[in-house]
Amino acid sequence: MTSTTTANRLRAMRTIAQAARLAPSVHNTQPWRFELGTGSFDLHVDRTRQLRALDPTGRQLMVSVGCALFNARVSAAALGLPMQIERMPLGPDANPVARLRPTEGTLPDELRLAVLEPLIRIRSTNRRRFADDPVPDDLIAALTSAAQADGTRLVQIIDESDRLTIARLSQRADALQYADGAYRAEIRTWTTNDPDRMDGVPARAVPHFDAGTGDEIPIRDFDSTGAGWLPTDTRSSHNQCLLLLGTQGDRPDQWLRTGEALEHVWLEIARHGFVMSPLTQVVEVPAVRARLREELRISMYPHILMRVGRAAPTASASRRHLDDLIVETPTTS
Repeated sequence: MTSTTTANRLRAMRTIAQAARLAPSVHNTQPWRFELGTGSFDLHVDRTRQLRALDPTGRQLMVSVGCALFNARVSAAALGLPMQIERMPLGPDANPVARLRPTEGTLPDELRLAVLEPLIRIRSTNRRRFADDPVPDDLIAALTSAAQADGTRLVQIIDESDRLTIARLSQRADALQYADGAYRAEIRTWTTNDPDRMDGVPARAVPHFDAGTGDEIPIRDFDSTGAGWLPTDTRSSHNQCLLLLGTQGDRPDQWLRTGEALEHVWLEIARHGFVMSPLTQVVEVPAVRARLREELRISMYPHILMRVGRAAPTASASRRHLDDLIVETPTTS
């Protein structure tokens, strides 16, 4: 491999890493590192950033890393760089969890994924009040297909009794979490008013919380210091478009695929001019999650509940600098 080819490959890998670092993650913890070479892009889990109170099993951690993996796939497709994806056997201390290797020829999903690349910088969690605009059936169908393409299942919650069940169980899970002092301390650790902080959930992206929120399905209260910038009246309702993303099993490799599907769905939502906020308390408390499966009569394991609609834009959370996340190891291939 010539020096010019090596330099071009490393530039491409850095571009892919730039896209991966913009992925969503639980509490904006950004629990990843990237190992770049001329012949591979390795995605590592940074377990020092795991939320021990909220996420003791590491499920949300792995979902977050899966989101970064999907962004890497999209970026590679936009660069016209065909990649073979190897998802590693996932043990408790596995690293890397995925490897992308340049390959010859054209892969089937390149054009489909490449169109999503501009959305990576637009997508954000939107915790505002949503408008009453319906979400079109053709968009729901597109989102369902996107989730299926990444080995997961996306279900729209339509039945009124199921919607009320989700609202009731979400309230229960939210109350149980906030009764836990370790959980509240973790929230304080990962929220910030510091405009220079590069991780955590910023005050500019969260509602000011008090009794006026009007939520039936609680948006997580990140307003730990009372400094939330967004309006209090969020009105997260059981009547809004609710989608549940899950898998047939409940293993780390399926959590990783859930993250890929989540980001795929999220970018498609943004491409169609809609916004989304994850409402995950109901799947984070084990007893409530089990009850959710039972009462909704579903066999899949739910990982993410989504609220989809239209709303005014909201600020994106900051991201850590790329050079703090990567290790370049030029190799030949």
